[in-house]
Amino acid sequence: MTSELAAQAARLIEARGLQLDEAQARMLACLGDWLQARLRPPAWLRRPAAGAYLWGGVGRGKSLLLDALFQVAPLAKRRLHVHALLQDVQRRLLAHAGQADPLARVADELAAEARLLFVDEFHVHDIGDAILLGRLLKPLFERDCILLLSSNYAPPALCPNPLYHSRFKPFAEVLQRRCLVLQMEAGADYRCLSAQPWGRYLQQPASQLRRQLGHLPSVAHLPLQRRSLTLRGMDSRTLWLDFSALCQQPLASSDYLQLTERFAHFVIGELPALAQCSLDVQQRLINFVDIAYDSGRELWLQSEHDLATLCANVAHGDFVRTRSRLAQLRVDGPERLAC
Repeated sequence: MTSELAAQAARLIEARGLQLDEAQARMLACLGDWLQARLRPPAWLRRPAAGAYLWGGVGRGKSLLLDALFQVAPLAKRRLHVHALLQDVQRRLLAHAGQADPLARVADELAAEARLLFVDEFHVHDIGDAILLGRLLKPLFERDCILLLSSNYAPPALCPNPLYHSRFKPFAEVLQRRCLVLQMEAGADYRCLSAQPWGRYLQQPASQLRRQLGHLPSVAHLPLQRRSLTLRGMDSRTLWLDFSALCQQPLASSDYLQLTERFAHFVIGELPALAQCSLDVQQRLINFVDIAYDSGRELWLQSEHDLATLCANVAHGDFVRTRSRLAQLRVDGPERLAC
């Protein structure tokens, strides 16, 4: 029998004009049963898992299901992308510098603000970030926080770098022990079937883009937290810059978050074939696209390559998610990207 929370979440999804497939409907029912038991555990049953960890391929509706469940959950709650969580935790740690057990104080604050915490696209590549998130899990669970986590990776694969895997393994085991770990079945990438583009892909010379955006005030530099960003132009809504400025200098996710808080529309020009770029440069593009997409920002990309060539043979493991999102751009050129 489907729980009331799952039924409410399903109605919310249907109100958006979306139809769940069988695997998604089963997963929503399972998650709804778990959360309802977590909120009102019957005294005669074993206590439910402290959190839910939903993982699987890109575009299968993980965020859709968890977000719908999050919206109908009747308790204090907070939703954020993993990059935003890291920035928030680091900011709070800085505020508690010099105090005893600052991470416990951060966990106290997070638990006081929201009992339900939904972290979308839970993944880590930097070992410092991996250890920080891993160390945060135990105190959050101890404070009876309910975690909803979506990821493209099973917990043991969250930190795949063999140099660091053993250091993160204890935290992956905490996730497996304390969370209901569920895998979305393989199926269609619904992002690729979406009729709602979130931006444009312009296959054209850079000179043509300059003519199109000639109305934007010319601005040479934009100060960020620790550096200055070289621009082509900007106004109160739009930021226009080259790929080299955005991804080929050491910008952090916190810089991209700062930009998405200020601007609603991004125009990124002169993208090269991404397979020619280093893994660090690819990672920055992945981070920026994640943050812009999650923030609901409009993105225009310009390149002389078609989108398929731009994305071909990229070695970075996370790029499959980025490719899925770029496939949602409206292509002003010969062809749409096949997923």
